Parts: sequence; structure tokens; C-alpha cells
Amino acid sequence: MPARPVMTWFVRPHSFLGMACSLLIATGASAAGSAPLADAARQGNADTIRGLLSDGADVNAPHGDGMTALHWAARRGDNVIAQLLLAADADPNLTTRLGDHTPLHVASRNAQNDIVETLLAADANPHAVTTAGATPLHFASAAGSSATIVALLDNGADPNAREPRWGQTPLMFAAAADRVDAVMALLARGADPGMTATVVNITERNALDRTDSRLHRERMSSVRTGRPIDPRSNPASPRRNTRIPRPSASSRAEARAAEQAALEADLLEEPEPLGFADLVSSHGGLTALLLAAREGHTATAHALIEGGADIDQKSAADGSSPLLIATINGQFDLAMTLLERGADPTLASDAGATPLYGALNMHWAPKARHPQPTDYMQQRSNYLDVMQAALERGADVNARLTRSLWYTTYNRDLLGVDRTGATPFWRAAYALDLDAMRLLLQYGADAHLPTVRVPSRFSPVDPDPSGLPPVPYGGDAVPPLLAAAGVGYGQGYAGNSHRHVPDGWLAAARFLVEEMGADPHARDHNGYNAIHHAAARGDNELIRYLVSHGVDVTQLSRRGQTTIDMANGPVQRIQPFPSTITLLESLGAHNNHRCLSC
Repeated sequence: MPARPVMTWFVRPHSFLGMACSLLIATGASAAGSAPLADAARQGNADTIRGLLSDGADVNAPHGDGMTALHWAARRGDNVIAQLLLAADADPNLTTRLGDHTPLHVASRNAQNDIVETLLAADANPHAVTTAGATPLHFASAAGSSATIVALLDNGADPNAREPRWGQTPLMFAAAADRVDAVMALLARGADPGMTATVVNITERNALDRTDSRLHRERMSSVRTGRPIDPRSNPASPRRNTRIPRPSASSRAEARAAEQAALEADLLEEPEPLGFADLVSSHGGLTALLLAAREGHTATAHALIEGGADIDQKSAADGSSPLLIATINGQFDLAMTLLERGADPTLASDAGATPLYGALNMHWAPKARHPQPTDYMQQRSNYLDVMQAALERGADVNARLTRSLWYTTYNRDLLGVDRTGATPFWRAAYALDLDAMRLLLQYGADAHLPTVRVPSRFSPVDPDPSGLPPVPYGGDAVPPLLAAAGVGYGQGYAGNSHRHVPDGWLAAARFLVEEMGADPHARDHNGYNAIHHAAARGDNELIRYLVSHGVDVTQLSRRGQTTIDMANGPVQRIQPFPSTITLLESLGAHNNHRCLSC
């Protein structure tokens, strides 16, 4: 991600450590036979070990991956063998070749408290770090052993040590793994619940990745063609700043004139739409409570709050609160608990997402790519319960997104509908969710607020054939009625991933027009009316309803598309709807016979 936010595609604490240990142990098994003592310790054969030691075997001889006999004793939790080895001068601080794990790391990861205490008494280093930067306390916290945690802390382990890759602390490891006892032990000994993990700027990283890709292509081209690379094209090249002869006065004047012309041209060009990296912006920056909220660990969240964690502390990356994190991950039961404990439902993320929108969006977001696709189905509370509880506690019913939420569709947006400016009511209309719409209306929702226009890759025809005035950036884009009519079906691949109330199209349109007073003639920023969107889905029933209210079937979009063009496969892999085409022709619409799928 987010990773999830946030929901985010953030890495789970301890996951990469677990993989490293698993690889280490598997490799050790395959290397058996290279070190007799290590072989015997792996098998737990104390008598063989005594005999080998009396014969002068090397007590520190490792397997090929660096697993010594003491590592295997720590892995097995065999304190008798561990004491035998230490009495024979086994080194408690030797590290494996894979991952730099000491016996103390191995024992801590497996919650072998007796071995941990034996190793610490033999001067094992509680500050030792693996190649991933994890201390034994990180491992013990993920394992959940409060006794091991106390032993390590009593010997000087740092309760707030960060592993370097994500900046996660032992408390974060314990919270993500739902280790309540470990959380309480760490908090009691000075762990700081307010610490945040590392923030990664996705926009900057994406720019660096693009630069690396360009340089790679240039290198490959140089290899193929034999032409040298211009060193000034490489930002890292020391020759990039080589002094270039100063141009003449006339050349400088020409350059200034060209620069001014380019600037003026840029002002007239369509601004670049936000890419996926821009929508994500940054990720990481989670606290222990945010990690617990993401996973739905209610007991751990309670322990953290009781131990001083701020119930409303936002992510350092995108400003998501624990309550928002819980809702967008479908952890509705925990969201209800947080609300009952006083969490602020008005707090919004940097993208304008609130828990009210988050709960509704999570219920209707496409689930095939969701990191926790079924968690929301395993809750005692549902999304409407969370929404009502948030509204009762003062949630802003008309809060609007400031940019589309990347985690609505994940990585590839098949919907093709920018939701900047969307309110919870708009999102409910898009899902055809009458129950949610009615609930929001009880608390003062504005049923007419549209999304807002932002830069896009939509290419209008010049001159514009729609007859509509241009819509400025920040102006009205898609009203709720056109969302409910099926915006996006003729522009992207919404039909492949759009979740909504089954067969709810006509009911939602009737509600919006007849009860909410929505204008059936409304057109969106691209010039489409509701019939265009209904035609893109082959919805004859809704078309007839809209025509009965006087909607014009002959209107053109800004691309010059007729309503029949929308029914005639306007996007590849969307097949035409012959009955809809026939209906619209009978109503006077023009057929341009433009089918991209035919």
C-alpha cells in the first residue's frame, strides 16, 4: 500500500522476520551432518553431546547456514543441552550466516523463556540485531511472551528499539500480532505508544523509479547501438555539472523568449491527472494502535488505550485515524468500540476520507483485490450500524473527499470514475443503496452535492459538440442521479468491478427524482445525461423512465457520442445491446454505428 493504509499495504510487523527464521531453520536441516554437535543438538540427544564434548568436539562448529548446537538448543527449548554447551564454552553471541540470528533471537522468537534466561546469564547480547535490524525483544514481542519480554528488559533491552526498514518497535510487533500480555508488559516498562513507523513518500519514490527505468533503457540502448551515454543525462554523474560555455546575449534573449512561450503554452494545456502514486501519496507512519485497529484486535486496542495510547492519533503518512483505519478495513466491531470510547468521527485523512464514508465505501468496494475481503462479513456490527453510531456522535454528513481514495479499487481502477468531492450520500447513490441514503438524510445529508471536476485523460472534441459551457476545475462533475444511472460503464470497465444493490437502478433513480427532486435532465462534466449512462448498461427500463420525464435522447456528449453510441460498445470488450439500440432509434436517437467491440 498501502500494503494496506493505510488499510494499507503496509507490511505486517514481524512478517519478514518470520520468513527469515523459517528459511534459516529449513537450511539448517538440509546442512545436517557437517557439524556433529549441531546435529546432535538438532535431534535433542544430550548423551551424544556429552560424548562428543568429552572427545573434544568443537562446541561452536556450525552447520552450513551458521546454526550452531546452541542455536538448535534454543530452537528446541532444551535448557539441559543449552547448559551443557555453555559449560563447554559455547559462544552465546555467534550469528547465523543467514540473517545474523543469535541463539537469543531464536529462543525469543519461540518464546523459550528458560533458554532466554540461561543465555542472558551467559552474557548473551540483548541488543544484538539481525540483518533486518530486529532485536530479540522484537521477536519476543511478536511471540507474545511477557516473561521473555521482562527478562530481556531486565537485562537492558530497549523497549523502543526500531528495526531500520520500517521503523517498527517491539510494541508495534506485539500490537499487530494481537499479543495483549506482551503489549501490557511493554507499556509497563516504558514502551511509547505514540511512536510512528517510517513514512514512505510514494510520489518521490515513483519519480526515482521512473528515472532509474529511463537510465536502464539508455544503458541497454548504448549496449545495443555502441553509442556512449551522454553523462549529463545521469543525475548521479559528476560530469553533469561540467561548466558549459556562456551563450551570447542574443542567444540568451532567444532562450528567454522560448522559455516564456513554453510557459504560456503550459498554462493552456490540460494539467496532468493524478497517477496512482499521487493518489497514494505516502504510506507507513502507523502507531501500535493503528496496527491493532487495522487488524481488528479489540483486546489489544483496549490495552493500548488503557496504557496511554491516543485514541485519535493519526497516521504520520496520510492522516488516517484509528477509527478510519478500522472502518476501511471492515473492522466494524472495533470501530463501534472506538466510538463508544470517544473516538472522534469528524477526523478526516489527507484525502478527506472520514469513518462515515469509510464504512460505506468498504461495504461496497470491490472485494476481489481487497486485502481482507471477508473480515467485514464476520462482524456483529454492519456498516449501517457504524454509520449511525458515527452520525449520532457528530460525524459530518456532508464531508467531501479531496481526492479519490486509491484503496477503493486497488492499483488498477476499472471503474474509471474520479470520486474527488464525493460525499457519503453520493457514494450511497453510486451503490444504489437506499437504506444508506435514507439514513444519511435523517442527519441532514445534501442529496444534490456532486463530485468535482479534476484533470483527467478524457479527450473532448474541438469544437465541443455538446452545446454546454465548459466546466472549470473544481466545478460540478457528476451529480448523484448520474452516479445512480451508471456513470463509468461506457467510459471504463465498471461493469467488471462495480458492486451495488442488485437490480437497484430504477428504484434508486425513482427515489432521487421523485423524493429528492433531482433534475432528470442533469448532465455531467463530460456532457453525458442519465440516458447515456443507462444505455451503456443496456438498461431499457431506466431509459423509458427517464424519457417519461422528458430527458432528451438526442443529446451529444463532449466527445460527440449519442445515446446509441453508448449502447453500441463504446469501449473494447463491452458488447452492444441490440434491444437498447432499437429502443433508442425508435425514440429518435441517431446511430453512428460506432462499435469498438464489433
